[in-house]
Amino acid sequence: MEIFDGLMLGFSVAFSPMSLMLCLLGVTLGTLIGVLPGIGPAATIAMLLPITLTLDPTYALIMLAGIYYGAQYGGSITAILVNLPGEPSSAVTAIDGYQMARQGRAGAALSIAAIGSFIAGTIATLIIAFASPALSQIALRFGAPEFFSLTLLGIVMVVVLAQGSALKGLGMAVIGLMLGLVGTDVFTAQTRFTYGINEFRSGIDFIAVTIGVFGLAEIMRNLEGNDAETRRSHVITSLMPTREDLRRSIGPILRGTGLGSVLGVLPGGGAFLSSFASYAVEKKLSKHPEEFGNGAIEGVAGPESANNAGAQTSFIPMLTLGIPSNAVMALMIGAMIVQGIQPGPRVIVSQPDLFWGLIVSMWIGNVMLVILNLPLVGLWVRLLRVPYSVLFPGILAFCCIGTFITNGLEIELYVLAIAGLAGYLFSRLGCAPAPFLLGFVLGPMVEEHFRRAMLISQGDATVFFTRPISAGLMLLALGLAATMFVPTLLGWRRKVFADAED
Repeated sequence: MEIFDGLMLGFSVAFSPMSLMLCLLGVTLGTLIGVLPGIGPAATIAMLLPITLTLDPTYALIMLAGIYYGAQYGGSITAILVNLPGEPSSAVTAIDGYQMARQGRAGAALSIAAIGSFIAGTIATLIIAFASPALSQIALRFGAPEFFSLTLLGIVMVVVLAQGSALKGLGMAVIGLMLGLVGTDVFTAQTRFTYGINEFRSGIDFIAVTIGVFGLAEIMRNLEGNDAETRRSHVITSLMPTREDLRRSIGPILRGTGLGSVLGVLPGGGAFLSSFASYAVEKKLSKHPEEFGNGAIEGVAGPESANNAGAQTSFIPMLTLGIPSNAVMALMIGAMIVQGIQPGPRVIVSQPDLFWGLIVSMWIGNVMLVILNLPLVGLWVRLLRVPYSVLFPGILAFCCIGTFITNGLEIELYVLAIAGLAGYLFSRLGCAPAPFLLGFVLGPMVEEHFRRAMLISQGDATVFFTRPISAGLMLLALGLAATMFVPTLLGWRRKVFADAED
């Protein structure tokens, strides 16, 4: 009954004129950035964070959420039409979607992608609605040891599942944790690591760092490439899939939705991992695996459903536990903190309008995306022909203005520039920025819960292993770390002894 009452409250919030307008704006922007390669939802949300300060927190999160799951839709359009994934999670869709376009079946591929995404989004929204309150009730029983173990597990999972080297991911997380500790100690009120800079007494500005690492770094990376090449898009004759297409797509859509819903909850999972896992499952289950890579519609239906479900269920740990499962969720938590809302299990009690309004808006946004995507395909394809050299000056100006107007401090422009250079350097070194950002956001939480647990237990560190929930989370974190780092250490050991024998 409580869930039903909450959904009714959510409908009243989400169907208000302001919510509908901002939801439409969010999903439209999301589709646009999904279509345009090299921008991405993380960079866009980072750049828009200053604007959200002028909005009610509920409206701000509805718009930002629309950008995120809208980008999953948009990325599939160019992946299918021009073999150019707008989002990393759409890279799998391009394998078979583009081959279908070359065979004159782009309309069927786009329709199945939209249908699969809508079904997945609807089911994922229901999962969020029914699972989140239960998880929030469990999380209300958490104390400082449990929250420390949970945040530690989140960091470990992100490092383990990050792209590239696990050691690089660990290094990025540690750097983020260290920067997150700059400012005033919450227990002693003493400043630390500020080097005499008064503006850092309240910490390094979250918005300046995120815009730099994602926004400016993306501009630098994109300017390295050659955007003179204009890829030819294929003519779209019909948007209607055949009955056989629908029959073959039902199973992949449902399996992709289930897989994405589970992986989306895991830190480091989300849309990217879900789409790749779905493609692998469908190829394994197919009676004709040789069709994959040559235009198999299952290769579009499964991954597109999985990435949309994964994108939306990644909101569950953010809303119920205050733990981000990916970089975009870290930005969402940052937006809540900037608005004066403490993320975590009490949000559903203290901010029911925000909690339920956001959930219902996701379903409304999915309906809007189906209506938007198919009729505007031609417009999105034309945008691909705009040279990046024309787009980047406006993006750069937007980054600088957005950073400065947040607090009106000149030093934040310097932080923006340094963060941008650091983000570019990270990419050149093959270091994923997601562990850095999650470490930056979770750093103060890790420290606060650890020190509070130590005060409660009078310095007894075994408190993390004597409480059942905390012990389970700690053992899971240690087990995950061992599965990633033990093989690496054994490999180094074998190499050292091999070199010694030579």
